[in-house]
This record gives sequence, structure tokens and C-alpha cells, in this order.
Amino acid sequence: MARMTTLGRAVEDYLGLRRALGFAQKEDAPQLRAFARFLEGHGASHITVHLAMRWAQLSPAGPARWATRLGWVRRLALHLSASDAKTEIPPAGLLPSAHRRKQPYIYTDVEVRRLLAAAQRLRSRTGLRPATYSTLIGLLAVTGLRSGEAIALDDQDVDLADGVITIRRTKFRKSRLVTLHASTVEALRRYGVLRDRACPPRATEAFLVGETGRRLTKSVMEWTFAKLSRQAGLRRPADRRGPRLHDLRHRLAVTTLIRWYRSGMNVEAQLPVLSTYLGHTQVSDTYWYLTAVPELLRLAADRMEHRGDLR
Repeated sequence: MARMTTLGRAVEDYLGLRRALGFAQKEDAPQLRAFARFLEGHGASHITVHLAMRWAQLSPAGPARWATRLGWVRRLALHLSASDAKTEIPPAGLLPSAHRRKQPYIYTDVEVRRLLAAAQRLRSRTGLRPATYSTLIGLLAVTGLRSGEAIALDDQDVDLADGVITIRRTKFRKSRLVTLHASTVEALRRYGVLRDRACPPRATEAFLVGETGRRLTKSVMEWTFAKLSRQAGLRRPADRRGPRLHDLRHRLAVTTLIRWYRSGMNVEAQLPVLSTYLGHTQVSDTYWYLTAVPELLRLAADRMEHRGDLR
């Protein structure tokens, strides 16, 4: 029991380290603590592959969830193995998940314009709703922000004097600065004037607000976007799935990479810059676009063949 208590402390040390690195750990922290209790209940003093597998498969949610749970344990085991030689590390892919990262939809310029036109036709008593959604779509298209980052923006985060947006509540709790083109600054300034005129006094510090003058919510935003997608011809009336707001972020990343390749830039050297701009925690997340989008893969292969890296 004493040795299990030591393992429990080691789990807390591991969670503390990840917390210091900026990981939110909303789900994996309580799950790893539950795993430690599971080991204690089986009289184990260190992680074994057998017990890790048994614990992962206790979830009734099925294979995808099992793979997620085993992945948490595997990362913990990798950390603990540096100081405990008895720790067994579950091999990668031991419980393969059927989950695959969703293929990005790359909007054309025409499709973005159709979405903006549909947004501007939204019904509104004050004119605020169409202004808010056309501003949201335009902002995501030209900056690559996550939709959650956009609706979390407060007035203080949008510096129109210097043309900079500060992203404070990011997916990975890391702040970053996003520079704005002069035309974007002007569009945001016009929106701010209309918004303040439509709903005085302000009921919130949110930059983007709904018809009632309150911050947009994720559910209403996504419902409205699905409606706009149908009106823009991107979804059929009965479609429950289709191009997403998040795909505007993919569009920014992909069009930037394509432009770099076609202009002859050293894309490999510039990838970390784009990765930082998008708020990715690791460059590999940005490299994903090179394999997810056929045109980018062809451009990358052509560049490597031209340099003689391929034979």
C-alpha cells in the first residue's frame, strides 16, 4: 500500500508538470487518478501493459475511447519509466482507434462570398445579427482564428489602433498576437460602431454579440452557420453534416502554404512561423496539411524532386 501511495504521488507530479506546460487536463487528470486507484486495488506497485489494457477497456464507450484511455496511460508510463525501470510502456497502436482526423474542406473564394452574402440576409430588428455573422465569417477567413477564440474576444483584445488581436483564452492556454490587414481593421471598426449603436448600453465586454447584445454562444453560432451553409448551397436541406466554421481556419493555412510554394519560398523554414500564428502547440500539427490536402502534397513532392531529395 505504501508503494502504491508513492505511485499516486508520482501521478500527481506528472499532472503538475503537464499543468505547468499549459495543458488543461480537464479529462485526463481525473482519469489517471482513477487508473492509479485501479492499480492500487489490484495490488500493483507499477504500471504493467496487462493492467493498462484491462483498465482502458473498462469504458463502455468502445474502441475509440479505449484507445484514448490507453494513450493517457502510455504517456504517463513514458514519463515514469525514466525513474522506475519496472514501469511497462504500452506499445503505440496496441488498441487502435477507428477515429481519423476529419478531412479539411477548403472553401473557394466564391463560396466564402456566398456565405458572407447569406449572413448579410439574416433577419434582424436592428441589423446587428447580419453584421455580427458576416464579421465573424470574414474574421475567421482572413485570420485563421478558431471560432471559439473569435467569440471569446473582448473589446480590450481587439486593438484597432495598432491592428492587432490578442488571443488570451486559447485551446492550449497560450496567448498569442494576430496582426490584421488594414481592410480588416476598417471592417471591425465599422462593426463596432454599428454594434454600439444597436445595443446601448453594452451588457457585455464581448466584441462579437448576438441580437440581444450578449456574447455569442457556441451552440447558436454553429446552428446559424449550418443554416447559412444551406442558403449558400454548401449543404442540402436534409444534410446534418457539411463544411464547418473550423474549415475557414484550414482554408487560411492551406492557401498560405500553397502561396508560399508557388512563390518559391523555403516552406520548411516558414512552417514554424505559420504554426505559431495559428496557435499550434507543435509544428507537426501544421505539417498535417501537407498530407491532408492533395495539392499541397504534390507541391511538396515537386519541390523535393527539384532539389534532388527524391530519386
